[in-house]
Amino acid sequence: MNSKIKSEAADNLFRCILTMNNLEECYKLFEDLCTVHEIQAIAQRMQVAEMLDRKCTYIEIAEKTGASTATISRVNRALTYGTDGYKLAIERVRAQKEKEEQEENKDC
Repeated sequence: MNSKIKSEAADNLFRCILTMNNLEECYKLFEDLCTVHEIQAIAQRMQVAEMLDRKCTYIEIAEKTGASTATISRVNRALTYGTDGYKLAIERVRAQKEKEEQEENKDC
């Protein structure tokens, strides 16, 4: 963990985020916390990480997301040398989607 961001205030922020129960609650909190541009930038970085994880090329990622090669490189560096936060989130979302698809197919 990066000790530069670790603080009581950051701990409280993350606790607040963890109390959100669904997407709508997350939207409400983040709209109050961040500017539209900040949310879009964070969402773009997550999209870039997901595409890098799927082995998409920088060109494909830049065309689809509008991210600069500098942003793509930064996210790639975090995926390769970071704390595995992107990987953890990607894996959990993927598992959740697979579970939802299995539940939908169960009804057929």
